[in-house]
Amino acid sequence: MQHDRQVAIIERIFAHLDAKTTDMCPAIGLNPVEAYFSDAWQASERRHLFGDRGQLLGLSGLLRHAGDYLVDDLGGGSRLLVRTPAGPIHGFHNVCRHRGAPLVQAGGEGARAFTCRYHGWSYDLDGMPMKLHAAHYPPLAAHERQLAAIGVDEAHGLVWVHRAGAAATDLHGLEEELDAYRLQDFFHYQSRRLQRRMNWKMVIDTFLESAHFPFLHRDSIASLFIHSLGIFDAFGDHCRMVYPRKTIDTLRGTDPRHWDLLRHSIIIYLLFPNTLLIWQLDHVEIWRTFPDPVGDPAQCVAEVSMYIPQQADSDKARAHWDANMRMLIRAVDEEDFPVAEAVQRGLRSGAQPHLTFGCHEPGLIHFHQRLQRAMVER
Repeated sequence: MQHDRQVAIIERIFAHLDAKTTDMCPAIGLNPVEAYFSDAWQASERRHLFGDRGQLLGLSGLLRHAGDYLVDDLGGGSRLLVRTPAGPIHGFHNVCRHRGAPLVQAGGEGARAFTCRYHGWSYDLDGMPMKLHAAHYPPLAAHERQLAAIGVDEAHGLVWVHRAGAAATDLHGLEEELDAYRLQDFFHYQSRRLQRRMNWKMVIDTFLESAHFPFLHRDSIASLFIHSLGIFDAFGDHCRMVYPRKTIDTLRGTDPRHWDLLRHSIIIYLLFPNTLLIWQLDHVEIWRTFPDPVGDPAQCVAEVSMYIPQQADSDKARAHWDANMRMLIRAVDEEDFPVAEAVQRGLRSGAQPHLTFGCHEPGLIHFHQRLQRAMVER
């Protein structure tokens, strides 16, 4: 984040602290409970939110060197991405064009070609068949059986995937801010996949307000943050939430030229519709959440990935980042998600037609308004 934006946000935080306020919406939000369990609602989301719209895969550090490749099946289907010697990342459906077998089973590095284990069809990093036996397949040219491409857009240290030919993702003014983090320099450390009995939107909801910190996270992270104070800004469909740490008060009376918001807050970017990019002091976390692959709206699959500023090439470094991952999992998967699953179970009770988002929860209101707008407009 640019320094002038950091200073402006810190000044807003100090103003709220002095007034004992927080960023607010002019009216409460009412979100229909059926948005979390309706089959028809989820079918509409799949069509309008997860169809042609680009999905964030992660940071560029996932595929740092030529020949690095990965398989991503989190959103349904299976996609193969590889960093080519020329630099760009190419993406393909992970499907051999002979008999449809998965071409690659897992990620790796140093690839020069991909060979299907079923019948040995091989493809270069541009997706072209390397050998096509003319006697066996007389009417076919190599280009007729090249791997089916998917769109890949790499910019600002982020890698997006979308249907081939779809437009690049519009960040609505966040481009320069994300560039300032130099996300392309971060190294992927670890990813953890979670399947939970709750709608995919519950994962996002968890991060878009901090009023629950002193209650749900009383024994973990609550003591680190200023309770119920959040800074909200919208960027088109996307938004940013900033939750200040108590240490931010140490900046009062100091030269604003030396203010550093990144050391004294957690910064959460909702990259619409289903991804969170989170700045945590000196590293980055990315949460991706998707509807259940078999169609149950009351279940989801999520993945959290940690990216770190330098490679963890010692036992001490690995112990440090493992401890960070444990703290993350404890706060979210052991505290937030069990409550979210309990909420999910109660939604069908008929106790209420809507969930209520307060004026002090602008992130939640923005997210769900934009979801409903996207399903109407597209």
